[in-house]
Amino acid sequence: MITTNAHNLTRKQQSLYEHLLSLSATGAAAPTLDELCKALGLQSRGSLHKHITGLVDAGLVEPMERKQRGVRLTEYAEQQDGVAATEVLGNYNIASNEPLPLMGDIAAGKPIEAMENPEPMEVPWQLRGTGDCYVLRVRGDSMIDDGIFDGDWVVIEKREHARNGEVVVALVDNAEATLKRIEQHPDRIILHPANAGMQPMIYHPQQVAIQGVLVGQMRQY
Repeated sequence: MITTNAHNLTRKQQSLYEHLLSLSATGAAAPTLDELCKALGLQSRGSLHKHITGLVDAGLVEPMERKQRGVRLTEYAEQQDGVAATEVLGNYNIASNEPLPLMGDIAAGKPIEAMENPEPMEVPWQLRGTGDCYVLRVRGDSMIDDGIFDGDWVVIEKREHARNGEVVVALVDNAEATLKRIEQHPDRIILHPANAGMQPMIYHPQQVAIQGVLVGQMRQY
């Protein structure tokens, strides 16, 4: 599914909108507020209500009613998603095909080894997200069971929020960055390696900052 932010949504509203679209595409039932909080890693219904209100104002979500159990997209929202996909695929502009910066290396439990002068890398548009992206080189084998090997290049879309199950660049304690699959709960965040010999890492939500989500991967043979 491809979406664009054509409604001046905040990043959190856009993340919520994209999550609702992904659920709708699978035919899943309209999610409850508690289910959305869990999926998006939000700690309170109050903050979620604020984001839903923004989507209601944009005409993308039906107004919440007491008798209504789930959060539902409007017909307009479903139509807009199809239009957005056509625009992105059919009118991909020249700027979108410009090289992306190779920002450095990422390894489990270590800061990103940033390059002073990021190298430009040619990345096919199919491997990019719809937002700003950058490239990191993987060091280590913590994600090998997901097919992400030492020396691979991963394309990261800059985002501060992710859906459960996505592979993210997570900054831990504002010091160490790691590439892991994320599981978010109100009281904890679990970063899962994809390596049978490694254990998941559990942190308090305030310890972890999401710096981006993996949207593409490249390898040299």
